[in-house]
Amino acid sequence: MNRFTDDTPVYGFRNGKPQGFEDVTMKAVLVEKYDAIDNIYIRDVEKPVVSGGQLLVRIQAVSLGFVDGLKVQGLYQTKDPLPFTLGMEFAGIVESAASNVTGFAPGTPVMGMARNGALAEYLTVPAAETHKMPKGVSPEVGASLSVNYLTALYALDPRAKLRTDEQLLVLGAAGGTGTAAIQIGKLLGARVIAAASTEEKRDFAKRCGADEVLDYTQPNWRDTLKELTEGQGADVIFDPVGGAVSEQAFRSIAWNGRHVVVGFTSGKIPSLRFNLPLLKGGVLMGVDLAQIEQREPEVHKAVLEKLYGWLESKAFEPVIGRIFDFEDYREAIKTIQNRSALGKMVVRINGA
Repeated sequence: MNRFTDDTPVYGFRNGKPQGFEDVTMKAVLVEKYDAIDNIYIRDVEKPVVSGGQLLVRIQAVSLGFVDGLKVQGLYQTKDPLPFTLGMEFAGIVESAASNVTGFAPGTPVMGMARNGALAEYLTVPAAETHKMPKGVSPEVGASLSVNYLTALYALDPRAKLRTDEQLLVLGAAGGTGTAAIQIGKLLGARVIAAASTEEKRDFAKRCGADEVLDYTQPNWRDTLKELTEGQGADVIFDPVGGAVSEQAFRSIAWNGRHVVVGFTSGKIPSLRFNLPLLKGGVLMGVDLAQIEQREPEVHKAVLEKLYGWLESKAFEPVIGRIFDFEDYREAIKTIQNRSALGKMVVRINGA
């Protein structure tokens, strides 16, 4: 006797997963306690569900930066509540959208930035904070824009007001933020001097567009900078490094120069003597990407629009250093932590 009717669901298996049942779990890099990256694992977690105004994105690529390495250890200036999934910058495909969201049909390629949660197979994000991928842009490139390039453009344009033909000194020039500053500086018309600690990094900075390079580990590096700037010094200093080199750089700033602090990859926060700004007529200013959208929403919007316009017109392309498989996320973080990264570190997910 046939026990099946036309309405009876039939389940099978494909790729090791039961068919006929909707997947309710996914893989994610889960930080269950603040710890070294070797003690952080890929876990099976609940797949997120969209709520009002949100998109469910199937992640294809995630880019990682110095901040991610700090977050894992609980060393960032603000701590993400445990447990949380690592990763902020992402690119992927819209899986579904909330009923009150329009303009993002399933299958739409998108890119954006979240507080965390991107280093996973799926992510829910507000549609209002997600951008459609320009045509011809790969997921790896799309995932590499939001943090470094937003930081660099905001720091150099509305913040430091870098002008055409001014001289820009980029410290830590071969890293993700440094390479972004080189490219943005050139687009703004500056002469860019890239400072990096190894010949490999300096060569890389040159390939990214730097006009000149110097080795800031040499005791006479300030003399080299003086020669390169014909005794004037740098009009703008872009500084993601910190430590002793930051104070030395400020001592070589041009009259009315602007020193922009964006981070401390050296692990040391320097102390600046107050007589130095007085003698140099210099200005020390800071950039905290996490606060820009909240405190200066119109500026944030304008900077993003300029970035996406440049990306779409192919005025520049984010510099990708290495691409890692999902299971190699630890190596990506370690490459950043040991300061051997050249450009942006990207992790591929979902067979991108």
